[in-house]
Amino acid sequence: MTTTTEETTWMKKARALLTGAEPPPIAKLIGFELVDVGQGSAVFTLVGDPSKHANPMGTMHGGVLVDLGDAAMGFAMASTLAEGESFTTVELKANYFKPVWTSRLRAEARMVKRSKSLGYLECDIVDEEKSLVCKLASTCMVLRGQAAAGR
Repeated sequence: MTTTTEETTWMKKARALLTGAEPPPIAKLIGFELVDVGQGSAVFTLVGDPSKHANPMGTMHGGVLVDLGDAAMGFAMASTLAEGESFTTVELKANYFKPVWTSRLRAEARMVKRSKSLGYLECDIVDEEKSLVCKLASTCMVLRGQAAAGR
């Protein structure tokens, strides 16, 4: 497993978000926020807003939940990268357990297994009562050299 210190470029970017740096465009669009990041872990929150997040049935669109979980798993993966490395998602799976309307959601992602070339992560999204709303899993491929350039 590749190990890093908190001084990597990725961790500096993540820590900057925690102290008020401009969030990525997708975070602004959907409204999620990074609240914690560590080696192989990340936590994002989102307050459900039916005027922005509802599907035709009035509940939160499943894609919004996936974006929230994907962001958390992406930051957890990025926290394990060495300088000059990047990554891309090769698989993403979501299981939904209950509908959501306006709850404050918490997405807690963690690295389950990291090898030299792959990372496998899981993320639980819970509501204000800590009830499981959605569980996600992701496999990410580490990119190096030219494949990581410009990412």
